[in-house]
Amino acid sequence: MEQFFLLVFLALGGSALAGSVKIINQGNEALVETLGKYSGRRLEPGLNFVKPFLDRVVYEQTIREKVLDVPPQACITRDNVSITVDAVVYWRIVDLEKACYKVENLQSAMVNMVLTQIRAEMGQLDLEQTFTARSQINEILLRDLDLVTDPWGVKVTRVELRDIVPSKTVQESMELQMAADRRKRAAILTSEGERESAVNSAKGKAEAQVLDAEARQKATILEAEAQQKAIVLKAQAERQSQVLKAQATSEALQIIGKTLQNDPAAREALQFLLAQNYLDMGLKIGTSDSSKVMFMDPRSIPATLEGMRSIVGEGNNNEVKK
Repeated sequence: MEQFFLLVFLALGGSALAGSVKIINQGNEALVETLGKYSGRRLEPGLNFVKPFLDRVVYEQTIREKVLDVPPQACITRDNVSITVDAVVYWRIVDLEKACYKVENLQSAMVNMVLTQIRAEMGQLDLEQTFTARSQINEILLRDLDLVTDPWGVKVTRVELRDIVPSKTVQESMELQMAADRRKRAAILTSEGERESAVNSAKGKAEAQVLDAEARQKATILEAEAQQKAIVLKAQAERQSQVLKAQATSEALQIIGKTLQNDPAAREALQFLLAQNYLDMGLKIGTSDSSKVMFMDPRSIPATLEGMRSIVGEGNNNEVKK
């Protein structure tokens, strides 16, 4: 009997000793209750000891980030279109005590909360907005879920909508609409191209006409300026010719006057030369192409010579006075 009691004692002692040793894996934490009441004791990763028959590990969970795969959920958009939405939620436990005692089934509560938030958010958007504003929807869901799950000791780190699938009828309507939009855009681009081509052609013609008119205007101006310069140059040449002729005549008269002053006998020679030049002028007029009949009274020759003589005499007197 003593051996039997010894064996029973050893068995109970071994069982109690084995039950007092608890090993917690890395990344996990555990809560311990004493006689069914949580006293605030928490087991960290590694080797831990509890009081046998009094303490009990009631909740052990990982504090690492976990992925919650939300199943597809039927939703109705604001414009009454039926769509199916599924999502992925990344979350982790930050307060093990709240996760254990504030909610009975944390995983189920998380799934139902995510589905509810997705339905509520999709009901506020049109169908097109659900495709174009996906990043904004993710941010709104993240903010709302993080706020709602905070009392459960949970931190939601990321929410991603994976698929937004409308019904088959809606998909067919969308495909028809996209095809119509493509045809519309093609027609618009074609008309815009034709319009731009016509505008460019008209601009090219207008610019060509302007350039042609400017060229003609410049040519006319240059031609007028050239004519003006030619007239000015011709007038200057004629004026210089007349000045030179006048200077030559003046110099000739001065020479004649000096000659007559120095040699009084040269007066008769000058009279002879004047008469001869007068007669030569008549001959030239008679032999020219536009010949004219010129009547000359021989009796007027002496009077003409006498007039020339008086002119020459006056010239000599002026030279003498000088």
